[in-house]
Amino acid sequence: MTNAQLYLAIGLPIFVNAAMFGLLVMYMNARLDSIERRFDARFEGMDGRFEGIGRRFDARFEVMDGRFEGINQRFEAINQRFEGIDRRFDAINQRFDDMRDLWRAELHRVEEVLDARLKHIEEARR
Repeated sequence: MTNAQLYLAIGLPIFVNAAMFGLLVMYMNARLDSIERRFDARFEGMDGRFEGIGRRFDARFEVMDGRFEGINQRFEAINQRFEGIDRRFDAINQRFDDMRDLWRAELHRVEEVLDARLKHIEEARR
């Protein structure tokens, strides 16, 4: 066998295999591109649907936000009423504290008067 025959016997199958492998890769790329295009088309349709759903939810959430804002304002009004009631109770507590101090002072004065009278009576008996 000559060198030229040897080169052809080894080189030609390698070249054919490389060409077939190249064609196979090109075929697979074409198939994958078509599959990718189909998926992209489906996903674009789904994206449109999700955007529509998102817009509907956004509109509903805006309505709900308005309602919650109204509810928050009502609770704020109720909190202000309770704060007013708390201030009234604080004033009542202060009045009770003042009355307690007044009664203590009066009772202390009465106690001093009774002690003085008792002392006077005891001195008169002696």
